[in-house]
Amino acid sequence: MTRRRGMFWAIFAVVTLVVAGGVSYFASSSPDGLDSATLQGCQVIENGGEEVLTGDCIAQHASDHPLSASPLADYTVAGHEWSGGLAGVIGVAVTLAVAGAAFWAISRSKSRAAGRE
Repeated sequence: MTRRRGMFWAIFAVVTLVVAGGVSYFASSSPDGLDSATLQGCQVIENGGEEVLTGDCIAQHASDHPLSASPLADYTVAGHEWSGGLAGVIGVAVTLAVAGAAFWAISRSKSRAAGRE
């Protein structure tokens, strides 16, 4: 049963990484529902390579997130447009590592508690 479980997790990891790395290139660059709703009433104008909002909308009062300059901001690696798939793979790998460590710690603490009773 252990070998079978290991095979399942290996296949799961590979499929997850392929989906994160490959399917992310098909994601839409159009604004999602929240972005679209906050831009209602405004017009986005390019001015010297920077986007400027004109009109009256909620988005005019928005500010950058404190982590907007982080290495994986905007679903890219260091701002490179081509790196969306790599950012997805890194995100999945980190999520799986954190979740795996948490589940391992929980199962270990439960087995220790069961041994004490």
